[in-house]
Amino acid sequence: MKLWQKDKASLQEVEIFTVGKDREMDMYLAAFDVLGSLAHIEMLESVGLLTSDELTQLQQALKQIYRQIQQGEFKLQDDVEDIHSQVELLLTQQLADIGKKIHSARSRNDQVLVDVKLFLRNELEELVNSILPFFDLLQVQSEKYKDHLLPGYTHLQLAMPSSFGLWFGAYAESLVDDMTTLKAAYDVVNKNPLGSAAGYGSSFPIKRTLTTQLLGFEELNYNVVYAQMGRGKAERIVAQSLANVADTLARLSMDACLYLNQNFSFISFPAELTTGSSIMPHKKNPDVFELIRSHCNRIKALPNEIILMTTNLPSGYHRDLQLLKEHLFPAFETLKNCIDMAGLMLSNIEIKKDILADPAYKYLFSVEEVNNLVNKGVPFRDAYKKVGLDIESGQFKYDTNISHTHEGSIGNLCTAEIKKMMLKIIGTFPFEKVNAAINRLAQ
Repeated sequence: MKLWQKDKASLQEVEIFTVGKDREMDMYLAAFDVLGSLAHIEMLESVGLLTSDELTQLQQALKQIYRQIQQGEFKLQDDVEDIHSQVELLLTQQLADIGKKIHSARSRNDQVLVDVKLFLRNELEELVNSILPFFDLLQVQSEKYKDHLLPGYTHLQLAMPSSFGLWFGAYAESLVDDMTTLKAAYDVVNKNPLGSAAGYGSSFPIKRTLTTQLLGFEELNYNVVYAQMGRGKAERIVAQSLANVADTLARLSMDACLYLNQNFSFISFPAELTTGSSIMPHKKNPDVFELIRSHCNRIKALPNEIILMTTNLPSGYHRDLQLLKEHLFPAFETLKNCIDMAGLMLSNIEIKKDILADPAYKYLFSVEEVNNLVNKGVPFRDAYKKVGLDIESGQFKYDTNISHTHEGSIGNLCTAEIKKMMLKIIGTFPFEKVNAAINRLAQ
């Protein structure tokens, strides 16, 4: 029997189709559903819809369920529709009619909303905590290899001298901007939709500000219609923030695949971090980076997938929104795994020395020679023309000693300044406040 069922059951084919993967996705939400209920019942007691004794009994039972979830001992029964039904069933089995009171003044719509926001908020925190050591590694490698020059390319053609210090540092700073968008996504999900019920509020005198405080949310989604309209929008914004991190990793991985190629041979890895061929004994394939690239490219498609799934939906709840979970929820674990594997690879990278000593890279220094002439008083256009003619006539001469000292260049990486930007953004996440509120509810 479903919570919403009256006297007739749905056709089995309809039930199977409409449930889809919802039960599987609900396991991601299990702990957060209990947390939402703990906040909700405390609020119900404050407005007289539960007695103090009923609240105590419900809290004890919910916390027992929460511990079971944390210990991996919780599951959905085969004949139970979703996580909300399972929790209410367990409470009713243990507390009889008291368990049935837990649903007063709310709908499964706002239960799902608050569960999803709590889940996304938690996952964003975990992702931030995964990114930070990877950012630190990139900065360490940037400083370690700052004197190792590397060809720079535009249009995949030789351009100007770069360095491994710049290369590692570029991806570190990219993560700073990615972190900024993660914070924006965090701000969007850190608002409380609970109390919006089916999307039009409740005639009960509920205290939505109280559940906001109890769950550690920064603010309410005040307008109850918008609280429901936010479903899909919040997921899309979060997906975009994940896509930004994924884009950084995908581009880094593409670089690594190129640089490992024998025609480049700029970098190498221990044999145990690469894979071989079934028939070519010389092969050392960058499978890790290739898979990171593919996983991350798939994550980059998520925002577009979500926006298409929510295109032309009017206000109010629609079952279309159920499908948003299926690719977004697992994407967090995939992205964290990619970060961890990229960290493993870059921790063991071996950098080739004196790459630019090879005459094949001599034209990388053409701009340096133009600049040398300019420093001697030659107008830039004249200097450019002279060096170009020297190249065409085979008379080009160059010096591999370069001196770039401005901010963010080969000789001035500004590693500390980039670190400062990252720490500034990290300091704006209210993790301590949020976790204190959750710990109070759960313990």
